Amino acid sequence: MTNATTTPRAVGWRLHTPNALVWLRLGLAGVFFALLSRWSPDHQADADPMLLAAAGLFVVAALTDAADGYLARKWNAITRFGRVMDPFADKILVLGALVLLAGPGFNDAGTPLAGFTGWMVVVIIARELLVTSLRGRAEGSGIDASANWSGKIKMILQSVAVPGVLLSIALLDQPMSQRVNTGLAWATTIVTALSACPYITRAIAQGKTA
Repeated sequence: MTNATTTPRAVGWRLHTPNALVWLRLGLAGVFFALLSRWSPDHQADADPMLLAAAGLFVVAALTDAADGYLARKWNAITRFGRVMDPFADKILVLGALVLLAGPGFNDAGTPLAGFTGWMVVVIIARELLVTSLRGRAEGSGIDASANWSGKIKMILQSVAVPGVLLSIALLDQPMSQRVNTGLAWATTIVTALSACPYITRAIAQGKTA
């Protein structure tokens, strides 16, 4: 891949395209949240078009995340705005989706149709806040705190779990959907929590050498 140190600084539309994709992701997230907010078990059908549309929107939004990072590095178009807003947009999309999936709109007579429960979402949000704080502290000390392999696996699993849950609800019968979604929810929660361990270990090691 072309290295940013040997690529001239992007200008014009190339400089602004990665940031435009971030804004697009935030816009898609807003439409996605609106669709999920309007859905309820009373509206469920064998192939619920609202959930299918929401799953498609989430996938497109997740792809813009991969695209903006790739283009920013390829064109040497990394900006302060992008460094702050790109991870912010990611967390808004994923955490917002999980909050809604664990909410009353996806609860049928006490049964969480999406598999996610409130405590699972609390664990996932707590992990994100903790890791963000640890990375901010490290970068403030001049230490590279870029995402490691565990963080990337976590992000991939979350990006698969959300549309997977929506497709499961829309296309499978309820007993099968609940089994699939419960498995996805537990796997996502456990992997997300465990993905914080390398950051915590690194922070402890840095504290001992400080």
